[in-house]
Amino acid sequence: MKKNPVDHIIKAAQRPEGLSLDDSLAVLDAARCDLLSCLGAAYYFREMHYKREVTVHILNNVQNGLCPEDCRYCAQSRSSHALIEQYPMKPESEILAEAEAAYEQGAFRYCMVFAGTGPSDERIDRLCTIIRDIKKKYPIEVCVSPGIVSPVQAVRLKSAGLDRLNHNLNTSERYYGHICTTHSYNDRIGTLKAAKEAGLAVCSGVIVGMGEAASDVVDMAMRLRELKAESIPVNFFMPVPGVAITSASGLSPEYCLRVLCLFRLINPSAEIRMAAGREMHLRSLEAMGLYAANSLFLQGYLNVRGAADTRTLQMIRDAGFTIKSEVPLDELLAKASAYGEEDGIKTIKELRPFRKQ
Repeated sequence: MKKNPVDHIIKAAQRPEGLSLDDSLAVLDAARCDLLSCLGAAYYFREMHYKREVTVHILNNVQNGLCPEDCRYCAQSRSSHALIEQYPMKPESEILAEAEAAYEQGAFRYCMVFAGTGPSDERIDRLCTIIRDIKKKYPIEVCVSPGIVSPVQAVRLKSAGLDRLNHNLNTSERYYGHICTTHSYNDRIGTLKAAKEAGLAVCSGVIVGMGEAASDVVDMAMRLRELKAESIPVNFFMPVPGVAITSASGLSPEYCLRVLCLFRLINPSAEIRMAAGREMHLRSLEAMGLYAANSLFLQGYLNVRGAADTRTLQMIRDAGFTIKSEVPLDELLAKASAYGEEDGIKTIKELRPFRKQ
């Protein structure tokens, strides 16, 4: 790559075929491309498509644990001994109450996540009812992560008003057997294609730091470009005591920033999200991630706490960004909670704040 590569990277990313494999690997390599050049090139596309706006998402862990899959990174899998709170699908009243709270806390999109291989037709019925009720009551987009779905199920969810379907690739095709054996990489690709064919927007993310090579990271970004994924959550592996993969590998703050830049440059118009692990692995460079990513989560992740709402919202404002919400950022900051100040696994009260005792 050229000594002063910002213009070169931008021009390469603008080609119909996008970045070459060699240029992509250079973005991840400190010896070949300096970090500020990578960030400058990534911000060119971030600003073009999203200005200085940040989209806030809030997750609802609708069903926790009880999963028959053996994903080695996951606290909810059958291979995990993590001390998480397990429960079946929440009742509709809880889900709707959490949707209302998400809207009031400034979320543009409300994401419902289910453990398990995939939904039964009965669960699809319940989901369709919940989606319709949320869309009637609140001006908020809805995303569902239901597991592996069939083309018919995807059409039904679209007809109910679902905006996005999430199903993460997690890692590359080459590396997939190292993290899961109970389903295949192609099963995941099939679900994403079914969602696309149904007219749903696709949210599909990755987990970096599970022992994969730099070429695997590039492969993930390029495959999501092929799939035309509208939203890409970039997770940095957070070890939870009791899961099969015991530590994150190769994740410095600089490398995490390079990964975010790579996903922006290979997928210039996609919503790139700083997802799980941003606090742990980006550390003092976290705000710089907003120059490549335009989206993040509030209120932590599925089973693990994240930063306090106040810290995240203040970071957005201090870096000169604003949020995509009907509620102004200053108003949200004034009433934001200190949720998430402590690291660790979420309690049942945090997972189910509206459960009737």
